[in-house]
Amino acid sequence: MMSRRRRLLRYTGVYAGLIPFVVFALFPVAWMAITAFKHERDLYSMKFPLWFHLPPTLKHFDLLFTQTSFGAWVVNTALVSVGAIGITLLTSVPAAYALARLRLPWADRVGVAMFTTYLVPPIVLFLPLAPVLARLGLTDSWWALVVLYPTFTIPLSTWLMMGFFRAVPREIEEAAWLDGCGVVGGLSRIVLPLCLPGIATTALFAGSLSLQEYLYAVVFASPVDQKVITVGLPTMLIRGDVFFWGALMAAALLVAIPTAVAFHLVLDRFVTSLTGAGDP
Repeated sequence: MMSRRRRLLRYTGVYAGLIPFVVFALFPVAWMAITAFKHERDLYSMKFPLWFHLPPTLKHFDLLFTQTSFGAWVVNTALVSVGAIGITLLTSVPAAYALARLRLPWADRVGVAMFTTYLVPPIVLFLPLAPVLARLGLTDSWWALVVLYPTFTIPLSTWLMMGFFRAVPREIEEAAWLDGCGVVGGLSRIVLPLCLPGIATTALFAGSLSLQEYLYAVVFASPVDQKVITVGLPTMLIRGDVFFWGALMAAALLVAIPTAVAFHLVLDRFVTSLTGAGDP
């Protein structure tokens, strides 16, 4: 009886201590949801802001889809993300496998050097990349972003994938070699299936980096029909000192919730890749 009571008190204390952190984490989402469904008059009311004093409305969602190019921005963003993810995986997966599994000289140092290139500010790469895109004829097009985004997604994705490849026991791959599989066969039939969660995590991370980038997007994809969400929303829904808060929060809600759900599904794998990437 005493043991059960102590266990109950311990769990109560733990969950009570977590309540402030849960409130802190959920407050932005709750604020977005409430603001997205509030009337304009209710938004600027001096009454308690975390409640509806007028009936909820879909007016801001209607403005978002009928008076802006939000649908086109979503499509452009999805195409850019898919293109960047495809290039990133096609490049980072074989590079990470070579650095993690083939016992190449200086492999660890090369991996660290690739990771440090991720830390280079985008503004530093902006000047040399601009004339390259101009010669390719990709300026004022979302295709420019497909070419640009892998410059910062590939280094970090390679680092993450090195951690996943190192987590696969080498003996499994060597057994495949003894059974007649070559290096490519062992990679495609044994290693890659075991690393599918890591590949999914890397793809999600590369996609999230593409979603949140702003500098390249605002410069190289400025026409209205070529914009992505990160550029379209602030340029169309912020006009001088007038902020369309309801529509902004509605758009943020529509974009943030699917991304958060996807991250939650692979969160454990993502943390594992970060903590295991540097293991020999």
